[in-house]
Amino acid sequence: MPSTNDPPEYKYIAYIDESGDPGIKKVKPLDENGSSEWLVVAAVVMAAEREADVPQWISEMMTEMASRQMREIHFAKLNPARKLIACRHVAARPVRCFVVMSNKQNMRGFRNPWAEKIPSDNWFYCWMTRLLLERVTHWVERRSMREMGSPARVKLVYSERGGLSYTQMNAYYQWLRMKGDNQYLPLGNLAYDTLDMRLLEVRNHAGHAGLKLPDIVASAFFKAADIHDTGACDPQFARALRPRMARSPQETGSLISGYGLKLMPKFSTLTGKVEECQRDIFRDFGYPQQWWQKQI
Repeated sequence: MPSTNDPPEYKYIAYIDESGDPGIKKVKPLDENGSSEWLVVAAVVMAAEREADVPQWISEMMTEMASRQMREIHFAKLNPARKLIACRHVAARPVRCFVVMSNKQNMRGFRNPWAEKIPSDNWFYCWMTRLLLERVTHWVERRSMREMGSPARVKLVYSERGGLSYTQMNAYYQWLRMKGDNQYLPLGNLAYDTLDMRLLEVRNHAGHAGLKLPDIVASAFFKAADIHDTGACDPQFARALRPRMARSPQETGSLISGYGLKLMPKFSTLTGKVEECQRDIFRDFGYPQQWWQKQI
């Protein structure tokens, strides 16, 4: 007889990683030795039946990059040609990509007493992933209702980079659930019918094929907007991912902006705070168009 602690069946899997760092005490360019101006968190979601295919996808990607010395794919270490190959490979796969980006200048030194009660060492990172999961679970719920007639579960696999632990994330999501719908966030509560904390994993990025995918996506969007840690902005890699970026429900205009790509703070707030080239990628993906009025 199965144990109640046995993980339930899941129909989808979401791989989650970030680019940049979550520090907000000091932030570039406001502080000379500050943390990255941007924090980008990304999820790549696919049907569970595709999970076994991912190692082959990565192998094919590395073969096209034609490097006998390469043992791991780390987007930040690739030259531009290989970065573009990586993004085109992701864009050719049956996946959906979600990205949440925060320009942290407005968060510099910010304290949120409500969020600081979160039982985790890093409330800001947790809050960013919460925004990400609003969209992921919303998409999984709608997709599974359409295809299966009931909400299906999604397995969450996080990269452990940045000191993230399973205990932290599990405690955070349990705490959110106890708080209920009163979260004051654009999409309301997470679609909890799609979640089960027995389906949450935190894994080492090294050697894990699935976690290569959100590393590519998060890093591509970081490169599109960053001018302090990686040189000049280069949006070509993020643009290559367009075919697989999640779009809002058809009745709201089927936009990527606000759904597949969520910007924090709103687009108009960035005027005067960032260079014009840093805003180009957001225009490319539909900003400052509206998805839902309260999203932008």
